[in-house]
Amino acid sequence: MPTNDADLTVAVPSGAAPAATVAAPLAPARRRAPQRVEKVSGQPAFVLHSYPYKETSLIVDMFTRDFGRVGLVAKGAKRPLSKLRGVLQTFQPLQAAWSGKSELRTLIDADWVGGMLPLEKTALLCGFYLNELLVKLIARDDPHPALFDHYVSTLNQLAHDEPAPVVLRKFERALLKETGVAADLSRCTATRARVDADGDYVVDPERGARPARASDSWPVVSGKTLLDMEREDYSDPATQAQSKLLLRFLLAHQLGGASLNTRQILIDLMQL
Repeated sequence: MPTNDADLTVAVPSGAAPAATVAAPLAPARRRAPQRVEKVSGQPAFVLHSYPYKETSLIVDMFTRDFGRVGLVAKGAKRPLSKLRGVLQTFQPLQAAWSGKSELRTLIDADWVGGMLPLEKTALLCGFYLNELLVKLIARDDPHPALFDHYVSTLNQLAHDEPAPVVLRKFERALLKETGVAADLSRCTATRARVDADGDYVVDPERGARPARASDSWPVVSGKTLLDMEREDYSDPATQAQSKLLLRFLLAHQLGGASLNTRQILIDLMQL
């Protein structure tokens, strides 16, 4: 498996509802109280990112099912005979154990679980893109078990050569929903009326869908695309194309201008 580096770059291989007069803005993602317990064992986990720490250790960003994203110090993991040296690889299902209550805890053990095919070629690039999204949009110590399960499903779909554009759109939408910043795309934000499949709309990142105006600079998408996205139906090529632009716009807003290195590689190489 490829090794991680400091900025997650990748080497490129050769019926209407009751009306409402005012639309309430989307509530920001609620930060749960950190669940830092003294010792955890047998926790399903994946390595998102790691980087060197001192001479022989690593700092590892792990995505766990019950504790969310956690930062761990893997002491001695760079030593040639360390058990952790060959285990702490991306996209490999692990059972992890750690101790401590600080922001950076100590990794005690990590065992490879298996049962997943490795990611290769385009799927591998897509995997690094997923990891970068999680690192930049998920707060540490904020559990997201449903998103963890979606992540596992997404890796499996990529490994089995499911269409990458569709797989990525579903994960991006799930990520925005799980972090509390995704509106119901089937309803118009101002009136709560159902979106008209034949209409043209924009999606306000803070409120949701509304009819498009001539002055809008945001991506304009059809009502059908919004309804398809709510149903997770990306079979229409037009829905695929419009949802890609819309989700790129919505993610950029949540990132606050931060760039995604892996997405740019995907855009350049595969137009995903």
